[in-house]
Amino acid sequence: MKTQARVVVIGGGVVGCSVLYHLTKAGWKDVVLVERDILTSGSTWHAAGGFHTLNGDPNVAKLQGYTIALYNELEKISGQACGLHRSGGLILADTPERMEWLKMAHARARYLGLETEIISMAEAKKMHPLLEEKYFVGAMIDAADGNLDPEGTTHAYAKSARINGAEIYQDTKVEALNHRKDGSWDVVTNKGTIHAEHVVNCGGLWAREVGRMVGLELPVLAMEHMYLVTDEMPEVVGYNKERGHELPHIIDFKSEIYMRQERSGMVLGTYERACVPWSPKNTPWGFGRELLQPDLDRIAPNLELGYKHFPALANAGIKRVINGPFTFTPDGNPIVGPVQGVQNFWLACGVMAGFSQGGGVGLALSQWMVNGDPGFDVWAMDCARFGEWATRTYTNEKVRENYSRRFSIRFPNEELPAARPQQTTALYDIMLSQGAVMGDSWGLETPLWFAPKGVEPKDIVSFRRSNDFKHVKAEVLATRNGVGVTEIANFAKYRFSGPGAEAFLSCMMTNKMPKTGRIILTPMLNPAGKLIGDFTIAKASDDCFYMWGSSQAQKYHMRWFEQHLPKDGSVEIHRYDMGLVGLSIAGPKSRDVLQQLVDEDVSNAAFKFMDHRSMEVAHVPALINRVTYTGDLGYEIWVAPEYQRRLYQEIMRAGAEHGIVNFGMRALLSMRLEKNFPTWFRELRPIYGGFEAGMDRFIDLTKNDFIGREAAMEEKRTGGKLRRVSMIVDAGDADVLGDEPIWHKGKVVGWVTSGGFAHYVDKSMAQGYVPVELAGDTSAGAFEIEIIGENRKATIITEPPFDPEGKRMRG
Repeated sequence: MKTQARVVVIGGGVVGCSVLYHLTKAGWKDVVLVERDILTSGSTWHAAGGFHTLNGDPNVAKLQGYTIALYNELEKISGQACGLHRSGGLILADTPERMEWLKMAHARARYLGLETEIISMAEAKKMHPLLEEKYFVGAMIDAADGNLDPEGTTHAYAKSARINGAEIYQDTKVEALNHRKDGSWDVVTNKGTIHAEHVVNCGGLWAREVGRMVGLELPVLAMEHMYLVTDEMPEVVGYNKERGHELPHIIDFKSEIYMRQERSGMVLGTYERACVPWSPKNTPWGFGRELLQPDLDRIAPNLELGYKHFPALANAGIKRVINGPFTFTPDGNPIVGPVQGVQNFWLACGVMAGFSQGGGVGLALSQWMVNGDPGFDVWAMDCARFGEWATRTYTNEKVRENYSRRFSIRFPNEELPAARPQQTTALYDIMLSQGAVMGDSWGLETPLWFAPKGVEPKDIVSFRRSNDFKHVKAEVLATRNGVGVTEIANFAKYRFSGPGAEAFLSCMMTNKMPKTGRIILTPMLNPAGKLIGDFTIAKASDDCFYMWGSSQAQKYHMRWFEQHLPKDGSVEIHRYDMGLVGLSIAGPKSRDVLQQLVDEDVSNAAFKFMDHRSMEVAHVPALINRVTYTGDLGYEIWVAPEYQRRLYQEIMRAGAEHGIVNFGMRALLSMRLEKNFPTWFRELRPIYGGFEAGMDRFIDLTKNDFIGREAAMEEKRTGGKLRRVSMIVDAGDADVLGDEPIWHKGKVVGWVTSGGFAHYVDKSMAQGYVPVELAGDTSAGAFEIEIIGENRKATIITEPPFDPEGKRMRG
């Protein structure tokens, strides 16, 4: 066994072997994989082996498409058959709401280049005679779906990696991971120690145990999962003889089952509501290729419904039942990438759909390690998306919820209840008493909208305008015409201090740093000139800066900052998380409210737009920024958590004579739409350049010190390929949600990033990206946006419909 390697990959399942192969493909040959047992032990060997492109996140769907297309290449390289059966797949909808979901999934597939088609149940019946069409209203076919041999596919990855120079050590258990001062690792195994620059945790069922070796508690949990294999069915034999090919896969939302052909019978699996975690605290190291005791009673309700929907199954004998564990994360997506605070330690865990996602995970992680960037937008899989609040027991509860809802629709306004509330502010009970409908924002309870007295504070979930519509409108109108207050604890907050703080921030950010007492807005780019952050920065003193950004991305951003910190200790970063909370007041009467609470002059002349101050507000020590995301006159007031309750009560008292109202996150997002403001994770993502995103005025190319400057200069010179646009949409009772295709002259040319209803200007609006050469087409109805299967006319606007000159926020 080698004693030195550039990379040690821990775990010999399909994901570990994919990572190993892709590292060699990217040019790193000095890589090894260690497996405690034999390849495919754990979850891989007993997987049902299905693959599909369908995913709620289009960026994950892209990587699934890559995975599926990769298998032919692996067979050619390795000479190892993957046992591919490209049968296609049917997804069945039993209700109008599920049919709407399929129409939206089909629309997303248009701009992803995936092969899907909406079909009638008569057509579906012809494709799959086993189904009873009267129980369904429609279907979608995905041509890329199929199944494979799990062992053969894993060995195809492994053989391809070996051909490229990798080494694999089986029966080699990792017993300890020791971190050296230079960031490298001593990987201690039962057969010796390997000194490695990088370690990749692909531990599967043992990912938690490997994480604990370096002090991490990873948010993964194994669940028992059952599927059964039937005896030979005459209906299957007859279909194969008549058609000359296999039956297509089936996903039946109602009975929560998936089904595919296996020889002359069928495989049927389910994600049952009465789900059971496996080994929730510790995974036994001795567990290998064993199966768990089946419990058909647990899945009986699903089977009963499945037999009703597919009557021939009721007469089929059961050849065997497979019950094996495999891992989930709280949101069902993998956790991939470098770990913040642990140098050269990488994750590729929680990949429950290994044969749909394993290739894409391996590709993204290998490019991340070799090139410093995954090459794709992998935010939905980035391990940084979970904070410290994702504890082991939180994960246990959230995974069970996710598993039991595997084939359930998640509506855009649906807030799932498991493991909540996890984090709350001092105002939580007050907000609830005033009718707040809460949402989960990176583990924090955040008001979404406020139900008036007599109205139940609950969302009626829908893809269309829902019961919150008129109440959100009332919040917007009251704020725009008077004054409103909203909680802003769900921002990321940082302090940068030390003699090197300004130079460091100037290197990180595209904009010039502010003068003392002033604020700037600035993007942050990676070396390729792509957007990886969007911040508000205030200069409090020569050596002290405060910064605000997206709460969901704070570990993502801390990881980046730590990678670039100067070695001389001249910069200190403090991430406040919930150690600093705040309230924002906005609207034309907001200055009047603030003036009653301070003994300093906050007139426009004394406290200008984009000013930053430290002052007492209602006796409370606070930091105040004269800026709000509403695009109106307003202020952000930041305080320590122990002061927030008093601050809120005093703001409400002072605002009473001005008719102050509470407004929630949905009203805030509505107001930002009518100002054409972009938002992180939607308009601002690592696949877009700063000029493509329309952030020109915040990118100062006269600075020669920021990361990504050369790429930004080139993008400005060429104009880039895309352009962010804002549109007025001729919508019906459904506004855009995000990820809808944008049409121009009968062709899909772009996609929607976000949108909704802009209540003050009374318009349905959308933001998205189109080719730069089309962005200037502002003729009425030149574009269309596909909303729930219907194309609606859309018109690009070049000025925000609310206060286009910015007089309100500056006045």
